[in-house]
Amino acid sequence: MTTEQTDPGPRLVDEGLVRRLVAGRFPRWADLPVARVASGGTVNAMYRLGDDMVVRLPLVAGGVEDVVREREWLPRLAPLLPTAVPEVLAAGEPAEGYPWPWSVYRWLAGDNPREGAVRQPMALARELARFVTAMRGVSLPGAPDAHRGGPLDSLDASTRSAIEALRGIPEEGIDCDAVTAVWEDALREPGWSGPPVWLHADLMPGNLLVDGGRLTAVIDFGCLGVGDPACDLFPAWNLLPADARDVFRAALDVDDATWNRGRARTLSQALISLPYHRDRNPAMARNARHVIRAVLDPR
Repeated sequence: MTTEQTDPGPRLVDEGLVRRLVAGRFPRWADLPVARVASGGTVNAMYRLGDDMVVRLPLVAGGVEDVVREREWLPRLAPLLPTAVPEVLAAGEPAEGYPWPWSVYRWLAGDNPREGAVRQPMALARELARFVTAMRGVSLPGAPDAHRGGPLDSLDASTRSAIEALRGIPEEGIDCDAVTAVWEDALREPGWSGPPVWLHADLMPGNLLVDGGRLTAVIDFGCLGVGDPACDLFPAWNLLPADARDVFRAALDVDDATWNRGRARTLSQALISLPYHRDRNPAMARNARHVIRAVLDPR
């Protein structure tokens, strides 16, 4: 199934469709209850299936490759990581008018942490660093390139376009000259000269699960692959307060150039996200604003 097909639109994905897809593909689960899982994500929908499973379905064509990547790589990565990750239990296929592959996973309990409200920031910083370190240590052959994992300057045009868009939204109060200076400073840093490393490449709060403030799982590996290690520094600015940010950096032993590239990559994602999500997805817009403030904070 290619990603060129017509987007069915999220309104066509509902509990009835999920029940029909499950019943047609996996009759043994046909009588299990189905319930939508609230999520701030924009690429996939999730539905609880019984007590211990979840169905994940792309909402847009761009999510199809994510499904394929997770099916291929999660079973190989899981034994190598210190944190629980999604377990693919079954592979669904297009049916019932739904045009893309979908998957059934084991349910992982936990809540998404929220920027500005992290309960155990120091412990979380160390646990995130442990996960990132383990990802970097993976040596599985044949890895794909991580999404957004290439040279920093590959993001230059989209980042500058987003800055100009934000100049046209004065009510957001973004200091566009200041963020431009941060971006241009990072572009002057040397790029990553070592071998590409394994990355999750999308360590947003919505892709982390915590219990009591402690990391219990990392989810949504659709961007995984190899690339610049700066790509997995996102939690430093999108989640952790300044003192825990220092703990995260020390645990990873990050040099100045990589740290600055990581800050700029996180900033770029936030700048691009904010104009798009400000009227569509409050959680994503809120996190983007948090990132911009954190990056511009002298700490």
